[in-house]
Amino acid sequence: MKNLIYAFLGTLFGIVLVKSDVVNWYRIQAMFRFEEAHMYLVFAAAIATGVLSVKLLKIRTAGKGATYNFQGKVFHKGFIIGGLIFGAGWAITGACPGPIFAQIGTGAYPALITLVGAVIGAYLYYSIKGKLPH
Repeated sequence: MKNLIYAFLGTLFGIVLVKSDVVNWYRIQAMFRFEEAHMYLVFAAAIATGVLSVKLLKIRTAGKGATYNFQGKVFHKGFIIGGLIFGAGWAITGACPGPIFAQIGTGAYPALITLVGAVIGAYLYYSIKGKLPH
């Protein structure tokens, strides 16, 4: 049953990505060239939805004794390096990890190459994870 819920939520997420046009390679390129605000507005809406959801969750569970402790992370240079690698991959392939399957689902089959690269990257990370400074 849990897997069905995850499949439903993943499908819903994919539909939202496609309908908001954030899986469109041209839209992503326009974002990185600062030619369109579309992607930034979608991100702003997603952030607002997340903030509102957390606030509502806190209100709903406050009387039940639940506590939430969100702690910041200590900054280190790996954030910059990782962000640059992530951004470069996103700009080149037109996909961050979330929309890869949505792109494939829309028939953008070159995203299969991106998926293979993501799997290889995840494997490489797993293989050197113990040597990294986190």
